[in-house]
Order: sequence, then structure tokens, then C-alpha cells
Amino acid sequence: MTEKANDARAMRDWRLIERLASVSLIGVLLLGATGCQTVGNAAKSAYRSAYYATVETFGVHKRDILKKKVTQARDEQSEAEEEFTDALIKLKQIYAFDGGDLEKHYNALNDKYESAAEKAADVKERIISIETVAGDLFKEWEAEIDEIKTVSLQVKSKKTLITTKERYNGMLAALKKTEISIGPVLTKFKDHVLFLKHNLNAAAIASLNGEALNIQGDISALIAEMNSSIKTANAFIDSL
Repeated sequence: MTEKANDARAMRDWRLIERLASVSLIGVLLLGATGCQTVGNAAKSAYRSAYYATVETFGVHKRDILKKKVTQARDEQSEAEEEFTDALIKLKQIYAFDGGDLEKHYNALNDKYESAAEKAADVKERIISIETVAGDLFKEWEAEIDEIKTVSLQVKSKKTLITTKERYNGMLAALKKTEISIGPVLTKFKDHVLFLKHNLNAAAIASLNGEALNIQGDISALIAEMNSSIKTANAFIDSL
């Protein structure tokens, strides 16, 4: 079986485990139904504790969950990179317009904008889930280190924790940097999409020559940053 097929199978297995865990924890979710913030936070904490306990029955631990969340973030960022790459191609086609169905080009560009915005939102949500799981993992790890009575083993575990945290912080910083960079580029992208929507003619497009180069440069820089972030995520995944 190829590595790609193995990854696909692993992802299917993971999704099945998450579905089973979610179904078994519906009752816990009802704790937050009152709308009280304090109760809501307690319910979220109770849900996570019950969730971890449930998935552990399948042999899945916090480290495995963190690895999976980072893998998903990497994949979503990769998909976002593909959307922006396609958007860049579409923009170049429109700003090099020399005849044809301009509205068709616009519709294709608008589709790419919407897809890119959706993927960007997915990445943002995934980063939040990564921080939550990592926080729970490191908290548990620190508590368990205190339970180790053999000094040499305790020291080794502390060193491993410190190293893992350093790698995690570097990976998270790269993900967040890219996620923050996406916002301004999406805003400019939307500006161009709306302008083109209102001015579907060759003269208007020609008047945007300078702006066209700027947005294309911004997207190209973002794509390069995404690729760098993806490499960082891969390195962290391999370290786990």
C-alpha cells in the first residue's frame, strides 16, 4: 500500500473515532445549554476531559491528537496555498485580457476568492484547536513528570518536554504568521474582485496595471510563506 493510501486510511480511521467519541459525549455538551459563561467554560473543560478519555479507549492519546490536528492544519494550509496559486493564475489571465468572455473570467476569479476565504477560515479554526490540545497535553505532561520518582528519568522527561515545547512554539508561530498574512491579502483580493464586478470592461482593467502587479506580488509572497509554514509543520509532525 502506498504512503498516500496509508495516510488516507489513517484519516478515515481518525474521523471514525472522532464521530464515535462525539456521539458518546452528547450528554456532556448539554451542560453548557444554560448560556452562562462560567458553566459554558466548565462544560467545555468537561467535554474535553471526557473526549480524551473516550478516544484513549481506542488507543489514541493527546500526543496523537495534537499530531493529527497539526497534520490537518498543514493539509488545510496546503489547500489554501493551492487556491491562492489558482487565484494568481486567474488574476494574471484577467489583467492580460485581450478578448473573450470577460464575465466568465470574473466568475472563475470570484469562485477562487470564495474558496480561498473558506480555506483561510478553516486554517484559523484549526490553529485554535491545536492550541487547546497542546495546552492540555503539556499540562498533563508536567503533572506526570512530578509523579516520576526516578530522578534520571524525571530529568530526561523534562528535557523532552522542553524540546517538544520549543518545536511546537516554532511551528505554531509559523502557522500564525501565515494565518495573519492571509487577512490583508484576502482583503486586497476582495477589493479587486468587487472592482472587476463593477467594471467588466477592458479599459477599466487596463487602468489597474499598477494595482494588478501589487496584488500579484502579495499573493506570490503569501504562497512562499505558506510553503515555508507547511515545511515547519512537517518537521514538527515528524518529531512527534
